[in-house]
Amino acid sequence: MPEPAPNPFRTGMRRSRAPEPATLVIFGATGDLSRRKLLPAVFGLWQDGLLGSAFNIVGVGRQEMTDESFRDYALEALKTSKETDAILPGSLEKFRELLYYEYGDFATDEVYDRVGKQLDEAENAHGGRKNAVFYLSTPPSLFEPISNGLGRLKLQDESEGWRRIIIEKPFGTTLTTARHLNDVIHSVWDESQVYRIDHYLGKETVQNLMAIRFGNAIFEPIWNRSYVDHVQITAAEDLGLEGRAGYYEEAGILRDMLQNHLMQLFTLVAMEPPVAFDEGAIRDEKVKVLRAVRPIPKEQVGDSAVRGQYGPGTLAGERVPGYREEPGVKPGSSTPTYVAVKFEIENWRWQGVPFFIRTGKRLPKKVTEIAVVFKKPPLGLFPGGLERNVLAFRIQPDEGVSLKFSSKTPGQENQLREVTMDFRYDAFGAGLESPYSRLVLDAMLGDATLFPREDEVDHAWQLVTGMLEAWDGQDAPEFPNYAAGSWGPEAADALMGPDRRWRRL
Repeated sequence: MPEPAPNPFRTGMRRSRAPEPATLVIFGATGDLSRRKLLPAVFGLWQDGLLGSAFNIVGVGRQEMTDESFRDYALEALKTSKETDAILPGSLEKFRELLYYEYGDFATDEVYDRVGKQLDEAENAHGGRKNAVFYLSTPPSLFEPISNGLGRLKLQDESEGWRRIIIEKPFGTTLTTARHLNDVIHSVWDESQVYRIDHYLGKETVQNLMAIRFGNAIFEPIWNRSYVDHVQITAAEDLGLEGRAGYYEEAGILRDMLQNHLMQLFTLVAMEPPVAFDEGAIRDEKVKVLRAVRPIPKEQVGDSAVRGQYGPGTLAGERVPGYREEPGVKPGSSTPTYVAVKFEIENWRWQGVPFFIRTGKRLPKKVTEIAVVFKKPPLGLFPGGLERNVLAFRIQPDEGVSLKFSSKTPGQENQLREVTMDFRYDAFGAGLESPYSRLVLDAMLGDATLFPREDEVDHAWQLVTGMLEAWDGQDAPEFPNYAAGSWGPEAADALMGPDRRWRRL
C-alpha cells in the first residue's frame, strides 16, 4: 500500500532551538496557573526534546510539601490538564525525576537559601553551569518580596551562569504602581534579565500577523491611511467571574485585558516595519506606536470610551446572573466588565484612521479577532451598496486568517456578493503550540522579542490612566447596562459613528 502523500503545508516545519542546561524555578508551583498552563507547557517542551536531559524544575511555594508529594501533584496536573500534549510511554516517569520542591515564607531568606543550594547541586549535571530562570507564577503582591529575596541571596548574579526572571501580569495596577514595581525589580535585576510575560504574544496567529504584513508584498503597500478605513480589535469572553471575584473587583476589565493583552495586539497591527526581526528593533517600533497615540484626558473619556457591566441574561439557552449577583461581588459594584475605546494614532501612516478596541465578559461567544477594514471603492459601478473588504486575523478559537471581498455572482446581471478566502491553522496538520511553551523556551534562550519592555509597559499604562481616573471609585448608577449574552452596551455602537459598525462575530 503506497504511503500517503506528505502534507505540503508542513514542509519545512521543524524545531531546532534548544537552550543551554538550566534550572526552572517556579514560585507558586502549586497554584492554578502552574497546574493548568505552566507545568503542561514545560512538559511538552521537555517531551519534544527541546530542554535536553540536563534540565530540572524546582517548585517553590508556601504550602508544606516534600519532593515526592510535589512530584505526585505535578504528574496528576499533567494527566488532568487539557493543555498537556499526548503523553508518550514512560515520559511521566522520566519527567518525575526532574522535579524538586522547596517551601517557606517568601519574606524570609531561608527559602531562597535552599533554592540556591538546589542550583549548586544541579551544577555538575548541567556541565558546571548554574543557569536559572525564576518564574513568578504568584499573586502580584508577592513580586516585590520574591525579587528582593532573590537579590539578598545574590541569586540574580550571572558570574556562574545566566539568570533571568519571568514576571506574570498584571505588572502594576496603575501607572504609579507599575513604575514602583519597575524600580524595585531594577534594584536587583538588569532590564536584560527581566521577561514580562503576556501569553497573547505567544499565540501563533499573533506572531503570524507580522508574517502576513512583512512577508507578503500584496499587504504592506495598502497597510496605511490611504486604503484602511479603520481597525477593529475584539476580545470577547462568554464566561463570568468563575470564582475570581476577589481579583476582578480590584482589577476590572481595563487592568485585566485592555492595558496588556489588547495593547499588544494594537501595537503589532500599527507598528512600522522593523529594521530587523530581532527583539530590539521590534520592541522599538511597538513603543513608537504607543508614543504616537493621542492621549485621552480624564475629562474627554466620555467621547472616546464606553464602559459597561453585565446584568442577568441568557447565554447558550441558560439563564445566568448579573455581575452584581456573582458570589463575592460588592453590592452596587461599579467595576466594569466591558470596555470599548477609540484610539487615534498621530503619525504619517495612520493619521485619521481610528482603532476601535472592545473587550468584555458574558458576551455571546469566546472570540478574539483583529479586523483590518478597508475603504470602499471610490466609484459605485455596480448595483447595490458595496461592503468594505476585510482582512481578519482570528486569534481564538479556530486560529486563522480570512480575506473578505466582493465577487460577481453567476448570471447575466452584474450582481456582487461577499465571498471569503479562509485559511485555518489546522491546514498544517499539526496542533498549535501552547503560548506558554513558546514564551518559556524563548526566555530560556534569551530571546525577549515577544516580551514587553519596561518603556512599553509604562506607555500602555499612560494610555489607560485617563479612563482609570475617570471611572475608578465613581458610582455607576447606569449599571448594569448590557444583558449577559448580548454584545455590550448600546453606547459602544454609537462610538463607531454613523457609517461604521462592529463586525458580526
